[in-house]
Amino acid sequence: MELFDDWPKKYDVWFETPIGKLVERYERDLLFELLTPKKGETLLDAGCGTGVFTINLLKMGVRVAGLDISLPMLKRASNKAPPHLFHATTGDMRHLPFRDNSFEKVISVTAIEFIEDGLAPVQELFRVTKPGGVVVVATLNSLSPWAYQRKREAEKAPSSIFRDVFFRSPEELLSLAPASHGIVKTAIHFENNEDPTYIKKIPGIEKEGYSKDLDTGAFVVARWEKPKH
Repeated sequence: MELFDDWPKKYDVWFETPIGKLVERYERDLLFELLTPKKGETLLDAGCGTGVFTINLLKMGVRVAGLDISLPMLKRASNKAPPHLFHATTGDMRHLPFRDNSFEKVISVTAIEFIEDGLAPVQELFRVTKPGGVVVVATLNSLSPWAYQRKREAEKAPSSIFRDVFFRSPEELLSLAPASHGIVKTAIHFENNEDPTYIKKIPGIEKEGYSKDLDTGAFVVARWEKPKH
């Protein structure tokens, strides 16, 4: 998708900013808490982008198939990854180019918000997951102040990547899965504020949001287990 083709460098650069590093840390912590990745597992990262989170999985010895609709994003991820653990594939997560029951675990991070019909990609993620396996999907939370800010920015800049984003609440995200039982958590309970004084307060803000299990964090993650039968 051309929308993402000029983003690889900008995407990675943002995660190197002071607030970007904190966002990456807390998002990764929540993702891995729910995914529980283990060495030797086979995993699909659908919408892997430049591999921000993929690389951490590879460092743990997880074998990853990275899929993305943008070839430039995928190439950047491939350049970071050890080839013996990472297999790159271009494709649309609404029509995954993999057989049924191919992966022990499947993850998709901030990709589904660019698809209006969220049911189709989530059904595909379940299809390629082995029975008893885990599906983890993360997206942008409609209940977060970050969503409001991004919408306002998109109104002022028609070319913004957030112009056609479909924000979802924790409840809406959970409703996309065919499995009846799932759990959902959020992270990034702080504001998008680069002020150094505010950044120092972020660890405390995030700790409080996590301990209270607030549903308003900017990053919402759902976890399901595919039924064994």
